[in-house]
Amino acid sequence: MSVDTTVNAALAGLKQALNGLESALDARFEKERDQRDVDGEVRRVHEDRSRLAQELDESQFRANRLEEVNREVSRRLVTAMETIRAVLDR
Repeated sequence: MSVDTTVNAALAGLKQALNGLESALDARFEKERDQRDVDGEVRRVHEDRSRLAQELDESQFRANRLEEVNREVSRRLVTAMETIRAVLDR
C-alpha cells in the first residue's frame, strides 16, 4: 500500500469520524432543545394547575357562602310566613 493510499484512507476515516461526531452533536443539541421545550411546557402546566386549583378553592368558598346565605334567607322567609299566618289567624 502506498503512502498516498494510506493517507487517503486515513483522511476518509477521519472525515467519516468527523461526520459521525457532527451528527451526534446535532442530535444531542436537538435533544437538549426538546428537553427545554418539555421542561417549559411542564412548568406552564404546573402554573396552570396551581392557578386553576386556587380558582376552584375560591369558587368553592363562594358556593359555600351562597349556601349559607340561602339557608338564612330561607329561615327568615319561614319566620315571616309564620308571622303572617299568625296575624291572619287572629
